[in-house]
Amino acid sequence: MPRTSIPTTPVTPAAPVTPAAPVTPAAPVTPAAPALGGSRWNTFPAAGTTLTAREFFTATEPLLQGIIDDNALTSADIEVLEDQIRATLALGTRETSLPLFLGPDSASAARELGAQAERTGQELASWSTEALKRLLTDPVPLPAGPLVVRSHCYGHLLTPPAADLLRGRRGGPVTMQLYNEWLHQIVLLRDALLPFTNWQDVPLLITPTGLRHTEPARDAFLTELLVRQIRHTSIVAFARTVVTGTSGPAGYGFAASGGTALPAVLDQPPLTAPRHLLTWRPDPSVGEAATYIAEVQDYYAAPRTPVEDLPPATTASGPLAARLVTAPVVDGTRTARIEVTRDGTTAHVDLGQALRGHRFTQRESPDAGDAPGTADAWSALRAPGLVWTQDGDVTLDATGQDDLVVLALLGRLYPENLTLRPAGHSADRSAARPATRTTTDGTGPSRLAILVAPAPAP
Repeated sequence: MPRTSIPTTPVTPAAPVTPAAPVTPAAPVTPAAPALGGSRWNTFPAAGTTLTAREFFTATEPLLQGIIDDNALTSADIEVLEDQIRATLALGTRETSLPLFLGPDSASAARELGAQAERTGQELASWSTEALKRLLTDPVPLPAGPLVVRSHCYGHLLTPPAADLLRGRRGGPVTMQLYNEWLHQIVLLRDALLPFTNWQDVPLLITPTGLRHTEPARDAFLTELLVRQIRHTSIVAFARTVVTGTSGPAGYGFAASGGTALPAVLDQPPLTAPRHLLTWRPDPSVGEAATYIAEVQDYYAAPRTPVEDLPPATTASGPLAARLVTAPVVDGTRTARIEVTRDGTTAHVDLGQALRGHRFTQRESPDAGDAPGTADAWSALRAPGLVWTQDGDVTLDATGQDDLVVLALLGRLYPENLTLRPAGHSADRSAARPATRTTTDGTGPSRLAILVAPAPAP
């Protein structure tokens, strides 16, 4: 059977297609930051962020706003909360969060940290009062609704008026937990700043839980402070956790991204500088974390040079010049030396031993006796090992020298029975007074006294 032919429709040629304009890809949508309110009192990123003390304090203000809103606080209530925060941050009060009792016989580290706690606590308390007054008239917006957070109790005691205000008259569980969280964050802030002289400049690691990530390190730090003479390495370890959130080898300081934390004496006179506190020094060139360690861990086993074996002083034409030289980082640690130069000759002193000497050195009182012997500071700096003597007290004159030269000298002398004496000390007056400790049985070191420029009048 023949196939039926299927008629076809003629195809009209298509008109030329004009290319469409290129489509610009839409910019990726950045998720909006979660709104404050509800159970969220902060917007810190999950990976953490870096804030100064003032910036973190400001970031805790939503908690204060929640307290004001839930408890209908007025200006008449400010005094009650001001007294509470001052009592919490002070030493020696019933409500203190740091039961550190200081006396004339307290260890020098405890005295320095205690004084730091009082200074920092007073400033934080002032910030708190200012914030409460401001938030009454200029509130923090809480777009997600009234703030309600769960805060595990840390046992901070309240003054009776504060307990009545927060838990009694108008308060309740919501107000109490908001205040508990805020108060604990401020206590953590105060404690995180204890190791640092320039605490307002320190970059603190902040996570979505605020500073609660520091609690394990803080507990270890405060336990050692309260039950024994705290080690310098423990102060450094806590400071490192506060800045980086990580631990590291034991040492006398550390470097972290953006700066270093080293003892304060590196830019202060050794006669008056704190022995145990650190100073944060910003340095954008620092990118690798490292711990500064001493070259010799046990100074007692280091070789010694008797001061009697030092060469006699020579008349040198040039002054002593000093600078700090750091070694490369090896396995997360590094060493540093003080390089002292005169007339083309250089002496090197380990910075770790110099800082150890500064911590151990006594600041001589006006009642101390004068040392009868003398030795040359430049000869001591060039000696091998640690210089010491058992044959009577000796004075080394470092007046007129740079502070870093004095620090280097502290690192070259055996650190037991070592003193710093300000120039201008009256030999006639002190001759009739008891001297500082000297050896009596021939086994211990005699006193080495470094004569330095007097501290400037306050």
